[in-house]
Amino acid sequence: MRPINESSEDYLETILILSKSLPVVRAIDIVNEMGFRKSSVSNALKNLKEKGHITVEKHGYIYLTEEGKEIAESTYERHLWFTNWLISLGVDKKTAEEDACHLEHALSKESFEAIKRGTK
Repeated sequence: MRPINESSEDYLETILILSKSLPVVRAIDIVNEMGFRKSSVSNALKNLKEKGHITVEKHGYIYLTEEGKEIAESTYERHLWFTNWLISLGVDKKTAEEDACHLEHALSKESFEAIKRGTK
């Protein structure tokens, strides 16, 4: 898998999360969820499409490719794990979710797996 930046991971994670609750994901759904300008979302989607992480159908429906889904699921797993871990340590939910957003990008897969093993 090619290296990917934090912003791209966040977009892919958002598409994954939206796809769990919506019949189809469109750019406007991402705009509303992330609170970014339409032009910013459009540029990000163009880059994700060029990298082969998403496909965009003619009606504007956005789908994750296999590689995009793998990245999104990995990022989301980290997000959920760090959120729950921080909450279990006594951190309030809002702070835990915000901190998890940073932590999910900061560690290698190897380090994340080691942390998970060490906290069981």
